[in-house]
Amino acid sequence: MSTLRFKAFDEVLQRVPVAPLVSYDKSSEIFGTRVFNKKAMRDFMPKEAYESVVSAMEHGTTIDRKMAGMVATGMKAWAMSKAATHYTHWFQPLTGATAEKHDAFFEPDSSGNAIESFEAGQLVQQEPDASSFPNGGIRNTFEARGYTAWDPTSPAFIIGKTLCIPTIFVSYTGEALDYKTPLLKALHAVDKASVDVCQYFDKNVTKVIATLGWEQEYFLIDTALHNARPDLNMTGRTLFGHAPAKGQQLEDHYFGSIPERVLNYMRDMEAECLMLGIPVKTRHNEVAPNQFECAPIFEECNLAVDHNQLLMDIMAKVAERHHFKVLLHEKPFAGVNGSGKHNNWSLSTNTGVNLLSPGKNPKTNLQFLTFFINIIKAVHENADFIRASIASASNDHRLGANEAPPAIMSVFIGSQLSQILDELEEKVKSGKMSPDEKTDLKLGIGKIPEILLDNTDRNRTSPFAFTGNKFEFRAVGSSANCSLAMTAINTIMAEQLLQFKKEVDALIAKGTGKDEAIFKVLRSYIVSSKSIRFEGSGYGDEWVK
Repeated sequence: MSTLRFKAFDEVLQRVPVAPLVSYDKSSEIFGTRVFNKKAMRDFMPKEAYESVVSAMEHGTTIDRKMAGMVATGMKAWAMSKAATHYTHWFQPLTGATAEKHDAFFEPDSSGNAIESFEAGQLVQQEPDASSFPNGGIRNTFEARGYTAWDPTSPAFIIGKTLCIPTIFVSYTGEALDYKTPLLKALHAVDKASVDVCQYFDKNVTKVIATLGWEQEYFLIDTALHNARPDLNMTGRTLFGHAPAKGQQLEDHYFGSIPERVLNYMRDMEAECLMLGIPVKTRHNEVAPNQFECAPIFEECNLAVDHNQLLMDIMAKVAERHHFKVLLHEKPFAGVNGSGKHNNWSLSTNTGVNLLSPGKNPKTNLQFLTFFINIIKAVHENADFIRASIASASNDHRLGANEAPPAIMSVFIGSQLSQILDELEEKVKSGKMSPDEKTDLKLGIGKIPEILLDNTDRNRTSPFAFTGNKFEFRAVGSSANCSLAMTAINTIMAEQLLQFKKEVDALIAKGTGKDEAIFKVLRSYIVSSKSIRFEGSGYGDEWVK
Protein backbone atom coordinates (compact mmCIF):
# COMPACT_ATOMS: atom_id res chain seq x y z
CA MET A 1 0.00 0.00 0.00
CA SER A 2 2.83 2.42 0.89
CA THR A 3 4.48 1.75 -2.49
CA LEU A 4 1.20 2.54 -4.23
CA ARG A 5 0.95 5.82 -2.30
CA PHE A 6 4.46 6.88 -3.34
CA LYS A 7 3.71 6.04 -6.98
CA ALA A 8 0.56 8.17 -6.71
CA PHE A 9 2.60 11.10 -5.38
CA ASP A 10 5.06 10.74 -8.26
CA GLU A 11 2.14 10.83 -10.72
CA VAL A 12 0.70 13.95 -9.08
CA LEU A 13 4.03 15.76 -9.34
CA GLN A 14 3.97 15.24 -13.12
CA ARG A 15 0.52 16.84 -13.54
CA VAL A 16 0.21 20.01 -15.61
CA PRO A 17 -2.92 22.20 -15.88
CA VAL A 18 -5.30 20.99 -18.60
CA ALA A 19 -6.61 23.75 -20.88
CA PRO A 20 -10.41 24.22 -20.82
CA LEU A 21 -12.21 22.47 -23.68
CA VAL A 22 -14.43 25.45 -24.58
CA SER A 23 -13.00 28.93 -25.02
CA TYR A 24 -15.22 32.02 -25.03
CA ASP A 25 -14.90 35.76 -24.55
CA LYS A 26 -18.27 36.45 -22.96
CA SER A 27 -20.43 34.12 -20.88
CA SER A 28 -23.49 35.49 -22.67
CA GLU A 29 -22.15 34.09 -25.99
CA ILE A 30 -22.56 30.48 -24.89
CA PHE A 31 -25.30 30.77 -22.23
CA GLY A 32 -28.21 28.44 -22.97
CA THR A 33 -26.87 27.29 -26.37
CA ARG A 34 -27.69 23.65 -25.51
CA VAL A 35 -31.11 24.40 -23.97
CA PHE A 36 -34.48 24.28 -25.68
CA ASN A 37 -35.35 27.67 -24.21
CA LYS A 38 -37.90 30.25 -25.31
CA LYS A 39 -35.63 31.56 -28.07
CA ALA A 40 -35.13 28.04 -29.49
CA MET A 41 -38.87 27.33 -29.18
CA ARG A 42 -39.72 30.45 -31.18
CA ASP A 43 -37.30 29.39 -33.91
CA PHE A 44 -38.40 25.74 -34.18
CA MET A 45 -42.09 25.69 -33.21
CA PRO A 46 -45.32 27.16 -34.63
CA LYS A 47 -46.58 30.21 -32.76
CA GLU A 48 -49.57 28.42 -31.23
CA ALA A 49 -47.40 25.58 -29.90
CA TYR A 50 -44.90 28.07 -28.48
CA GLU A 51 -47.65 30.01 -26.69
CA SER A 52 -49.10 26.76 -25.33
CA VAL A 53 -45.75 25.73 -23.78
CA VAL A 54 -45.10 29.22 -22.36
CA SER A 55 -48.59 29.22 -20.82
CA ALA A 56 -47.87 25.82 -19.24
CA MET A 57 -44.54 27.09 -17.89
CA GLU A 58 -45.88 30.33 -16.46
CA HIS A 59 -49.49 29.51 -15.54
CA GLY A 60 -49.60 25.71 -15.22
CA THR A 61 -52.10 25.20 -18.05
CA THR A 62 -52.43 21.82 -19.79
CA ILE A 63 -50.83 21.16 -23.19
CA ASP A 64 -53.21 19.15 -25.39
CA ARG A 65 -52.09 16.24 -27.56
CA LYS A 66 -52.17 18.22 -30.81
CA MET A 67 -49.86 20.87 -29.39
CA ALA A 68 -47.61 18.21 -27.85
CA GLY A 69 -47.13 16.79 -31.36
CA MET A 70 -46.01 20.19 -32.65
CA VAL A 71 -43.68 20.61 -29.67
CA ALA A 72 -42.15 17.17 -30.27
CA THR A 73 -41.51 17.97 -33.93
CA GLY A 74 -39.89 21.29 -33.06
CA MET A 75 -37.84 19.77 -30.25
CA LYS A 76 -36.57 16.98 -32.54
CA ALA A 77 -35.62 19.49 -35.26
CA TRP A 78 -33.73 21.64 -32.76
CA ALA A 79 -31.98 18.65 -31.17
CA MET A 80 -30.88 17.28 -34.56
CA SER A 81 -29.55 20.73 -35.49
CA LYS A 82 -27.28 20.27 -32.44
CA ALA A 83 -26.18 16.81 -33.71
CA ALA A 84 -28.33 14.85 -31.21
CA THR A 85 -29.08 11.25 -32.19
CA HIS A 86 -30.92 10.02 -29.08
CA TYR A 87 -33.40 11.25 -26.52
CA THR A 88 -34.07 10.36 -22.89
CA HIS A 89 -36.55 11.16 -20.14
CA TRP A 90 -34.24 12.62 -17.48
CA PHE A 91 -35.63 12.06 -13.99
CA GLN A 92 -34.69 11.98 -10.31
CA PRO A 93 -35.51 8.67 -8.59
CA LEU A 94 -35.13 8.18 -4.84
CA THR A 95 -31.48 7.19 -5.25
CA GLY A 96 -30.47 10.86 -4.93
CA ALA A 97 -28.88 10.83 -8.39
CA THR A 98 -30.45 11.35 -11.80
CA ALA A 99 -31.50 8.55 -14.13
CA GLU A 100 -31.90 8.18 -17.86
CA LYS A 101 -32.65 5.54 -20.50
CA HIS A 102 -31.66 6.52 -24.05
CA ASP A 103 -33.69 5.83 -27.19
CA ALA A 104 -32.63 6.69 -30.74
CA PHE A 105 -34.56 8.99 -33.03
CA PHE A 106 -33.77 6.29 -35.61
CA GLU A 107 -36.85 4.33 -36.77
CA PRO A 108 -36.83 1.69 -39.61
CA ASP A 109 -39.62 1.94 -42.19
CA SER A 110 -41.39 -0.73 -44.25
CA SER A 111 -39.15 -0.23 -47.28
CA GLY A 112 -36.01 -1.21 -45.44
CA ASN A 113 -34.84 2.38 -45.04
CA ALA A 114 -34.94 4.50 -41.87
CA ILE A 115 -36.24 7.86 -40.74
CA GLU A 116 -35.66 10.09 -37.68
CA SER A 117 -38.84 9.95 -35.63
CA PHE A 118 -39.94 11.65 -32.38
CA GLU A 119 -43.64 12.08 -31.69
CA ALA A 120 -45.96 13.42 -28.99
CA GLY A 121 -46.27 10.07 -27.22
CA GLN A 122 -42.49 9.80 -26.88
CA LEU A 123 -42.23 13.37 -25.58
CA VAL A 124 -45.04 13.18 -23.05
CA GLN A 125 -44.59 9.67 -21.61
CA GLN A 126 -42.06 6.86 -21.39
CA GLU A 127 -42.10 3.52 -19.59
CA PRO A 128 -38.77 2.72 -17.88
CA ASP A 129 -38.61 -0.21 -15.49
CA ALA A 130 -39.70 1.01 -12.07
CA SER A 131 -38.52 -2.14 -10.35
CA SER A 132 -34.95 -0.96 -10.81
CA PHE A 133 -35.34 1.82 -8.27
CA PRO A 134 -36.07 2.03 -4.54
CA ASN A 135 -39.79 1.69 -3.89
CA GLY A 136 -40.04 1.14 -7.60
CA GLY A 137 -42.90 -1.16 -8.25
CA ILE A 138 -44.03 -4.66 -7.41
CA ARG A 139 -41.00 -6.85 -7.97
CA ASN A 140 -42.58 -10.18 -7.16
CA THR A 141 -45.39 -9.97 -9.71
CA PHE A 142 -45.65 -9.74 -13.45
CA GLU A 143 -46.23 -5.97 -13.15
CA ALA A 144 -43.39 -3.62 -12.18
CA ARG A 145 -44.03 -0.60 -14.33
CA GLY A 146 -43.03 2.99 -13.88
CA TYR A 147 -43.85 5.96 -16.08
CA THR A 148 -42.01 9.18 -16.76
CA ALA A 149 -44.07 12.22 -17.75
CA TRP A 150 -42.76 15.45 -19.28
CA ASP A 151 -42.33 18.47 -17.00
CA PRO A 152 -42.75 21.48 -19.34
CA THR A 153 -41.72 23.95 -16.60
CA SER A 154 -38.10 22.78 -16.90
CA PRO A 155 -36.65 23.14 -20.44
CA ALA A 156 -35.12 20.22 -22.34
CA PHE A 157 -31.36 20.25 -22.90
CA ILE A 158 -28.64 18.35 -24.74
CA ILE A 159 -25.72 16.49 -23.17
CA GLY A 160 -23.30 15.02 -25.67
CA LYS A 161 -25.60 13.78 -28.44
CA THR A 162 -28.64 13.08 -26.26
CA LEU A 163 -31.74 15.22 -25.89
CA CYS A 164 -32.65 15.19 -22.18
CA ILE A 165 -36.30 15.85 -21.29
CA PRO A 166 -36.90 16.64 -17.58
CA THR A 167 -39.71 14.44 -16.27
CA ILE A 168 -41.53 13.20 -13.20
CA PHE A 169 -41.46 9.50 -12.34
CA VAL A 170 -44.51 7.63 -11.04
CA SER A 171 -45.44 3.98 -10.49
CA TYR A 172 -48.06 2.00 -12.39
CA THR A 173 -50.50 2.64 -9.54
CA GLY A 174 -49.77 6.38 -9.40
CA GLU A 175 -47.37 6.73 -6.46
CA ALA A 176 -44.51 9.21 -6.82
CA LEU A 177 -41.16 7.47 -7.23
CA ASP A 178 -39.05 10.60 -7.51
CA TYR A 179 -38.16 13.89 -5.86
CA LYS A 180 -39.67 16.15 -8.53
CA THR A 181 -43.34 15.14 -8.16
CA PRO A 182 -43.70 16.10 -4.46
CA LEU A 183 -41.70 19.28 -5.08
CA LEU A 184 -44.05 20.41 -7.85
CA LYS A 185 -47.03 19.74 -5.55
CA ALA A 186 -45.40 21.73 -2.73
CA LEU A 187 -44.65 24.65 -5.08
CA HIS A 188 -48.26 24.69 -6.27
CA ALA A 189 -49.50 24.64 -2.66
CA VAL A 190 -47.26 27.51 -1.51
CA ASP A 191 -48.20 29.50 -4.62
CA LYS A 192 -51.94 29.25 -3.90
CA ALA A 193 -51.60 29.87 -0.14
CA SER A 194 -49.26 32.85 -0.67
CA VAL A 195 -51.53 34.47 -3.27
CA ASP A 196 -54.49 34.26 -0.88
CA VAL A 197 -52.49 36.05 1.85
CA CYS A 198 -51.05 38.61 -0.61
CA GLN A 199 -54.62 39.63 -1.45
CA TYR A 200 -54.76 41.36 1.95
CA PHE A 201 -52.11 43.78 0.67
CA ASP A 202 -52.16 43.80 -3.17
CA LYS A 203 -55.05 42.62 -5.34
CA ASN A 204 -52.77 42.51 -8.41
CA VAL A 205 -50.85 39.48 -7.10
CA THR A 206 -52.02 36.37 -8.94
CA LYS A 207 -48.96 34.13 -8.68
CA VAL A 208 -46.17 33.58 -6.15
CA ILE A 209 -42.97 31.78 -7.14
CA ALA A 210 -40.62 30.06 -4.71
CA THR A 211 -37.00 30.86 -5.56
CA LEU A 212 -33.84 28.97 -4.70
CA GLY A 213 -30.17 29.84 -4.87
CA TRP A 214 -27.95 26.90 -3.85
CA GLU A 215 -24.26 26.92 -2.97
CA GLN A 216 -22.38 23.75 -3.90
CA GLU A 217 -19.33 22.90 -1.78
CA TYR A 218 -16.97 20.11 -2.80
CA PHE A 219 -13.45 18.69 -2.45
CA LEU A 220 -11.10 18.04 -5.37
CA ILE A 221 -8.62 15.17 -5.04
CA ASP A 222 -6.12 14.11 -7.69
CA THR A 223 -7.24 10.87 -9.34
CA ALA A 224 -3.99 9.07 -8.48
CA LEU A 225 -4.24 9.98 -4.79
CA HIS A 226 -7.92 9.01 -4.76
CA ASN A 227 -7.22 5.62 -6.33
CA ALA A 228 -4.50 4.95 -3.77
CA ARG A 229 -7.06 5.15 -0.96
CA PRO A 230 -9.46 2.17 -0.83
CA ASP A 231 -11.56 3.94 1.81
CA LEU A 232 -12.12 6.99 -0.41
CA ASN A 233 -12.89 4.73 -3.37
CA MET A 234 -15.48 2.67 -1.56
CA THR A 235 -17.10 5.14 0.85
CA GLY A 236 -16.32 8.66 -0.39
CA ARG A 237 -14.53 9.47 2.90
CA THR A 238 -11.36 8.55 4.77
CA LEU A 239 -11.66 5.90 7.46
CA PHE A 240 -8.05 5.73 8.63
CA GLY A 241 -4.82 7.74 8.63
CA HIS A 242 -3.37 10.78 10.35
CA ALA A 243 -4.77 14.27 10.36
CA PRO A 244 -3.09 16.61 7.83
CA ALA A 245 0.16 18.11 9.08
CA LYS A 246 -1.16 21.66 8.80
CA GLY A 247 -4.56 20.81 10.19
CA GLN A 248 -6.65 23.87 9.47
CA GLN A 249 -3.92 26.45 9.69
CA LEU A 250 -4.84 27.98 6.34
CA GLU A 251 -6.33 31.27 7.48
CA ASP A 252 -5.87 32.89 4.07
CA HIS A 253 -7.19 29.97 2.07
CA TYR A 254 -10.80 31.22 1.70
CA PHE A 255 -9.81 34.48 0.02
CA GLY A 256 -6.59 33.13 -1.44
CA SER A 257 -5.88 32.75 -5.15
CA ILE A 258 -7.32 29.65 -6.76
CA PRO A 259 -4.63 27.11 -7.87
CA GLU A 260 -4.13 27.06 -11.65
CA ARG A 261 -5.09 23.39 -12.10
CA VAL A 262 -8.30 23.96 -10.17
CA LEU A 263 -9.04 27.23 -11.96
CA ASN A 264 -8.83 25.51 -15.35
CA TYR A 265 -11.19 22.84 -14.04
CA MET A 266 -13.60 25.50 -12.84
CA ARG A 267 -13.50 27.32 -16.19
CA ASP A 268 -14.17 24.07 -18.02
CA MET A 269 -17.00 23.14 -15.68
CA GLU A 270 -18.53 26.61 -15.86
CA ALA A 271 -18.52 26.55 -19.67
CA GLU A 272 -20.49 23.29 -19.63
CA CYS A 273 -22.88 24.79 -17.09
CA LEU A 274 -23.42 27.99 -19.05
CA MET A 275 -24.20 26.11 -22.28
CA LEU A 276 -26.81 24.13 -20.31
CA GLY A 277 -28.39 27.32 -18.97
CA ILE A 278 -27.06 27.02 -15.39
CA PRO A 279 -26.31 30.64 -14.37
CA VAL A 280 -23.12 29.92 -12.37
CA LYS A 281 -21.68 33.16 -11.06
CA THR A 282 -19.45 32.59 -8.04
CA ARG A 283 -16.36 30.40 -7.59
CA HIS A 284 -13.89 30.43 -4.72
CA ASN A 285 -11.78 28.41 -2.31
CA GLU A 286 -13.58 27.10 0.73
CA VAL A 287 -12.24 26.93 4.26
CA ALA A 288 -10.66 23.47 4.19
CA PRO A 289 -7.62 22.49 2.09
CA ASN A 290 -8.64 21.43 -1.43
CA GLN A 291 -12.24 22.48 -0.74
CA PHE A 292 -14.07 24.77 -3.18
CA GLU A 293 -17.49 26.22 -3.92
CA CYS A 294 -19.57 27.30 -6.89
CA ALA A 295 -22.90 29.10 -6.78
CA PRO A 296 -25.39 30.38 -9.37
CA ILE A 297 -27.80 33.29 -9.48
CA PHE A 298 -31.08 32.27 -7.83
CA GLU A 299 -33.83 30.77 -10.02
CA GLU A 300 -37.35 29.41 -9.81
CA CYS A 301 -37.17 26.55 -7.31
CA ASN A 302 -37.95 23.57 -9.58
CA LEU A 303 -35.53 24.76 -12.26
CA ALA A 304 -32.84 25.46 -9.65
CA VAL A 305 -33.15 21.91 -8.31
CA ASP A 306 -32.82 20.44 -11.82
CA HIS A 307 -29.78 22.61 -12.44
CA ASN A 308 -28.10 21.49 -9.22
CA GLN A 309 -28.63 17.82 -10.09
CA LEU A 310 -27.23 18.49 -13.54
CA LEU A 311 -24.28 20.39 -12.07
CA MET A 312 -23.23 17.43 -9.90
CA ASP A 313 -23.09 15.23 -13.01
CA ILE A 314 -21.11 17.85 -14.92
CA MET A 315 -18.64 18.30 -12.05
CA ALA A 316 -17.77 14.61 -12.03
CA LYS A 317 -17.47 14.32 -15.83
CA VAL A 318 -15.31 17.41 -16.27
CA ALA A 319 -13.12 16.39 -13.32
CA GLU A 320 -12.05 13.24 -15.19
CA ARG A 321 -10.59 15.41 -17.98
CA HIS A 322 -8.50 17.25 -15.41
CA HIS A 323 -7.39 14.13 -13.50
CA PHE A 324 -9.48 15.09 -10.48
CA LYS A 325 -12.03 13.24 -8.41
CA VAL A 326 -14.90 15.28 -6.94
CA LEU A 327 -15.85 14.40 -3.36
CA LEU A 328 -19.41 15.39 -2.47
CA HIS A 329 -19.44 13.48 0.82
CA GLU A 330 -20.47 15.81 3.65
CA LYS A 331 -17.51 14.85 5.85
CA PRO A 332 -14.75 13.18 3.81
CA PHE A 333 -11.95 14.01 6.29
CA ALA A 334 -12.13 13.89 10.10
CA GLY A 335 -11.03 17.11 11.78
CA VAL A 336 -11.44 19.14 8.59
CA ASN A 337 -14.45 21.20 7.58
CA GLY A 338 -17.16 19.25 5.77
CA SER A 339 -19.24 20.31 2.76
CA GLY A 340 -22.77 21.65 2.74
CA LYS A 341 -25.20 22.93 0.14
CA HIS A 342 -26.78 26.06 1.54
CA ASN A 343 -30.29 26.58 0.17
CA ASN A 344 -31.20 30.28 -0.11
CA TRP A 345 -35.00 30.36 -0.29
CA SER A 346 -37.50 33.14 -0.83
CA LEU A 347 -40.92 33.92 -2.37
CA SER A 348 -41.52 36.37 -5.23
CA THR A 349 -44.79 37.69 -6.69
CA ASN A 350 -45.76 38.14 -10.34
CA THR A 351 -45.67 41.90 -9.61
CA GLY A 352 -41.92 41.72 -8.99
CA VAL A 353 -41.94 41.86 -5.16
CA ASN A 354 -39.72 39.69 -2.97
CA LEU A 355 -42.03 38.83 -0.08
CA LEU A 356 -39.07 38.41 2.27
CA SER A 357 -37.62 41.81 1.49
CA PRO A 358 -38.75 44.91 3.45
CA GLY A 359 -40.74 47.49 1.50
CA LYS A 360 -40.79 51.30 1.48
CA ASN A 361 -43.92 52.00 3.50
CA PRO A 362 -45.93 50.52 6.43
CA LYS A 363 -48.25 48.57 4.10
CA THR A 364 -45.48 46.71 2.25
CA ASN A 365 -43.59 46.19 5.48
CA LEU A 366 -46.64 44.62 7.09
CA GLN A 367 -46.70 42.21 4.14
CA PHE A 368 -43.00 41.49 4.71
CA LEU A 369 -43.55 40.87 8.44
CA THR A 370 -46.51 38.61 7.69
CA PHE A 371 -44.46 36.23 5.57
CA PHE A 372 -41.36 36.63 7.74
CA ILE A 373 -43.14 35.72 10.99
CA ASN A 374 -45.12 32.93 9.34
CA ILE A 375 -41.97 31.10 8.22
CA ILE A 376 -40.54 31.36 11.76
CA LYS A 377 -43.80 29.92 13.07
CA ALA A 378 -43.72 27.18 10.40
CA VAL A 379 -40.18 26.15 11.36
CA HIS A 380 -41.17 26.14 15.04
CA GLU A 381 -44.14 23.85 14.40
CA ASN A 382 -42.34 21.53 11.98
CA ALA A 383 -38.74 21.32 13.22
CA ASP A 384 -38.78 17.50 13.17
CA PHE A 385 -40.05 17.42 9.59
CA ILE A 386 -37.34 19.85 8.46
CA ARG A 387 -34.67 17.85 10.28
CA ALA A 388 -35.86 14.68 8.54
CA SER A 389 -35.57 16.38 5.15
CA ILE A 390 -31.80 16.82 5.54
CA ALA A 391 -31.00 13.65 7.48
CA SER A 392 -28.66 11.15 5.81
CA ALA A 393 -25.88 8.82 6.89
CA SER A 394 -23.25 11.11 5.38
CA ASN A 395 -24.73 14.44 6.54
CA ASP A 396 -24.94 13.16 10.12
CA HIS A 397 -21.13 13.16 10.17
CA ARG A 398 -21.12 16.89 9.37
CA LEU A 399 -23.97 18.39 11.39
CA GLY A 400 -22.80 19.62 14.74
CA ALA A 401 -19.16 18.81 13.99
CA ASN A 402 -17.89 22.23 15.08
CA GLU A 403 -18.01 23.78 11.65
CA ALA A 404 -21.61 23.16 10.62
CA PRO A 405 -24.90 24.03 12.23
CA PRO A 406 -26.30 21.47 14.65
CA ALA A 407 -29.19 19.21 13.77
CA ILE A 408 -31.19 21.17 16.37
CA MET A 409 -33.33 23.56 14.32
CA SER A 410 -33.15 27.25 15.19
CA VAL A 411 -33.85 30.49 13.37
CA PHE A 412 -31.47 33.45 13.38
CA ILE A 413 -32.94 36.85 12.45
CA GLY A 414 -30.45 39.35 13.93
CA SER A 415 -30.71 41.71 16.89
CA GLN A 416 -32.49 44.50 15.00
CA LEU A 417 -35.31 42.36 13.67
CA SER A 418 -35.56 40.64 17.04
CA GLN A 419 -36.10 44.08 18.57
CA ILE A 420 -38.85 44.86 16.06
CA LEU A 421 -40.66 41.59 16.85
CA ASP A 422 -40.34 42.31 20.58
CA GLU A 423 -41.82 45.79 20.06
CA LEU A 424 -44.66 44.31 18.03
CA GLU A 425 -45.35 41.84 20.82
CA GLU A 426 -45.37 44.66 23.37
CA LYS A 427 -47.46 47.21 21.45
CA VAL A 428 -50.24 44.98 20.09
CA LYS A 429 -52.93 44.91 22.76
CA SER A 430 -55.20 41.97 23.49
CA GLY A 431 -58.27 44.24 23.46
CA LYS A 432 -59.37 46.72 20.80
CA MET A 433 -56.53 49.02 19.75
CA SER A 434 -57.02 52.80 19.58
CA PRO A 435 -56.33 54.71 16.33
CA ASP A 436 -53.26 56.30 17.96
CA GLU A 437 -51.87 52.89 18.94
CA LYS A 438 -52.32 51.54 15.41
CA THR A 439 -50.73 54.67 13.90
CA ASP A 440 -47.74 54.38 16.25
CA LEU A 441 -47.35 50.72 15.33
CA LYS A 442 -47.47 51.41 11.61
CA LEU A 443 -44.94 54.24 11.88
CA GLY A 444 -42.55 51.88 13.65
CA ILE A 445 -43.01 49.24 10.97
CA GLY A 446 -42.35 51.85 8.29
CA LYS A 447 -38.77 52.25 9.57
CA ILE A 448 -37.73 48.64 8.85
CA PRO A 449 -35.90 49.37 5.53
CA GLU A 450 -33.83 52.04 7.27
CA ILE A 451 -32.91 49.60 10.01
CA LEU A 452 -31.93 46.85 7.58
CA LEU A 453 -29.99 49.15 5.27
CA ASP A 454 -26.77 48.46 7.17
CA ASN A 455 -27.68 45.31 9.03
CA THR A 456 -24.31 43.69 9.44
CA ASP A 457 -25.08 41.06 12.04
CA ARG A 458 -25.17 37.66 10.43
CA ASN A 459 -24.89 34.33 12.14
CA ARG A 460 -23.15 31.68 10.05
CA THR A 461 -23.67 28.99 12.68
CA SER A 462 -27.47 28.90 12.46
CA PRO A 463 -29.14 26.11 10.45
CA PHE A 464 -31.89 28.52 9.30
CA ALA A 465 -30.77 32.13 9.07
CA PHE A 466 -32.40 35.27 7.67
CA THR A 467 -29.90 37.09 5.43
CA GLY A 468 -31.68 40.33 4.50
CA ASN A 469 -34.10 39.20 1.77
CA LYS A 470 -34.15 35.40 2.05
CA PHE A 471 -33.74 32.54 4.47
CA GLU A 472 -30.57 30.47 4.19
CA PHE A 473 -31.11 26.80 5.07
CA ARG A 474 -27.52 25.87 5.94
CA ALA A 475 -28.04 22.31 7.16
CA VAL A 476 -28.54 20.72 3.69
CA GLY A 477 -25.77 18.26 2.77
CA SER A 478 -23.50 18.70 -0.26
CA SER A 479 -24.50 15.40 -1.89
CA ALA A 480 -28.24 15.86 -1.28
CA ASN A 481 -30.96 16.52 -3.82
CA CYS A 482 -32.27 20.00 -2.94
CA SER A 483 -35.80 18.78 -3.69
CA LEU A 484 -36.23 17.10 -0.34
CA ALA A 485 -35.39 20.22 1.69
CA MET A 486 -37.36 22.49 -0.65
CA THR A 487 -40.41 20.20 -0.59
CA ALA A 488 -40.35 20.40 3.22
CA ILE A 489 -39.90 24.20 3.41
CA ASN A 490 -42.54 25.04 0.81
CA THR A 491 -45.02 22.53 2.25
CA ILE A 492 -44.78 23.82 5.81
CA MET A 493 -45.00 27.42 4.57
CA ALA A 494 -48.15 26.62 2.57
CA GLU A 495 -49.74 24.92 5.58
CA GLN A 496 -48.82 27.81 7.87
CA LEU A 497 -50.20 30.47 5.53
CA LEU A 498 -53.49 28.59 5.25
CA GLN A 499 -53.74 28.57 9.05
CA PHE A 500 -52.82 32.26 9.22
CA LYS A 501 -55.51 33.29 6.75
CA LYS A 502 -58.09 31.19 8.57
CA GLU A 503 -57.29 32.94 11.88
CA VAL A 504 -57.25 36.44 10.36
CA ASP A 505 -60.55 35.88 8.51
CA ALA A 506 -62.14 34.64 11.74
CA LEU A 507 -61.19 37.89 13.52
CA ILE A 508 -62.39 40.02 10.59
CA ALA A 509 -65.72 38.15 10.67
CA LYS A 510 -66.09 39.23 14.31
CA GLY A 511 -65.72 42.90 13.35
CA THR A 512 -61.98 43.44 13.84
CA GLY A 513 -60.30 45.65 11.21
CA LYS A 514 -58.07 43.88 8.68
CA ASP A 515 -54.75 45.42 9.80
CA GLU A 516 -55.56 44.95 13.47
CA ALA A 517 -56.55 41.32 12.87
CA ILE A 518 -53.24 40.71 11.09
CA PHE A 519 -51.33 42.39 13.96
CA LYS A 520 -53.07 40.27 16.58
CA VAL A 521 -52.43 36.95 14.80
CA LEU A 522 -48.80 37.90 14.12
CA ARG A 523 -48.34 38.78 17.78
CA SER A 524 -49.62 35.38 18.85
CA TYR A 525 -47.13 33.73 16.45
CA ILE A 526 -44.24 35.82 17.79
CA VAL A 527 -45.05 34.68 21.33
CA SER A 528 -45.58 31.01 20.51
CA SER A 529 -42.48 30.63 18.29
CA LYS A 530 -40.04 32.67 20.36
CA SER A 531 -38.31 29.54 21.65
CA ILE A 532 -36.88 28.66 18.24
CA ARG A 533 -35.17 32.05 17.76
CA PHE A 534 -31.52 31.83 18.75
CA GLU A 535 -28.91 34.54 18.26
CA GLY A 536 -25.89 32.77 19.79
CA SER A 537 -23.28 30.39 18.38
CA GLY A 538 -24.74 27.15 17.09
CA TYR A 539 -21.26 25.61 17.35
CA GLY A 540 -21.26 25.81 21.15
CA ASP A 541 -23.26 24.07 23.86
CA GLU A 542 -25.49 27.03 24.75
CA TRP A 543 -28.26 26.16 22.32
CA VAL A 544 -28.03 22.43 23.06
CA LYS A 545 -28.56 23.11 26.76
